[in-house]
Amino acid sequence: MTDELDRPDAAADGDSDAESGRSSRTAVVSRQVGDPLRPTGKRSRRRGAGDEDSTAIELDAEDAADAAKAKKKAKKKAEGPSRNPFVFVLNFLKQVVGELRKVIWPNRKQMVTYTAVVLAFLVFMVALVAGADFGFARLVLLVFGE
Repeated sequence: MTDELDRPDAAADGDSDAESGRSSRTAVVSRQVGDPLRPTGKRSRRRGAGDEDSTAIELDAEDAADAAKAKKKAKKKAEGPSRNPFVFVLNFLKQVVGELRKVIWPNRKQMVTYTAVVLAFLVFMVALVAGADFGFARLVLLVFGE
């Protein structure tokens, strides 16, 4: 893996030494074949090379059990949501309550400030639209006359 830029003109930017022919931004990273490219945050079940074979057999059995659980879970998800409308509504309400708990509610001072800003903007926009309407009405009367 390198830390070089992926642009074709990266060498023209002066990132490499002309005398030595080496790039000053190259970094060598060693990783094993089965390792993910980025950390996933999950703990690996792999053991060191010096572990006994019985541990490897136990891990294989655990991996097989995990794979079976994942397959069962994927099958359940493939079926889709429940057809029962009561379960659907109950699940929806649980999700709504969960989302409302995540909201950071404003305090009274913030609420008064936000309300004043909205009302001031509303008055400005009403005056702007009313002025434009009045101006266009006068312009139409001027052009077409009465």
